[in-house]
Amino acid sequence: MGMGMGREKKGVRRVMGIILMVLITKISWGESRMVGSIIECSTVTAQVSACSTFITYGAPDPIPGSPCCDAVVGLNAIASDSVDNRRSICGCLMGLIATYTANATAISTLPGFCGISLGFNLDPNTDCNLVDGEGI
Repeated sequence: MGMGMGREKKGVRRVMGIILMVLITKISWGESRMVGSIIECSTVTAQVSACSTFITYGAPDPIPGSPCCDAVVGLNAIASDSVDNRRSICGCLMGLIATYTANATAISTLPGFCGISLGFNLDPNTDCNLVDGEGI
């Protein structure tokens, strides 16, 4: 009886993770059309989806060189191209944080775990319009 429960829990977790990523993708796709930015939110979401296990469960912590951190470093490279890109990525990530408040802390800690700075704080109070090009 106990072993069946373990498999059930893993199955439920896997389904919940998949549902979370589908919802993030759908919402971000909608946001990308509203933002009208250089970088679409669907691109940001695709990158962040590499971190779905950490975002959903809070573990395992991402480490530099992991697929999750590689994705975050990729976002940083895109953000470094221009102020518009940095602001767009900021807006997309803030949208994810606002939508998934239960997972906000996990999302906001990704750059730190991966040893990079996106050039703005991942905090609900951040105004992405004020993000500048420092670090570009």
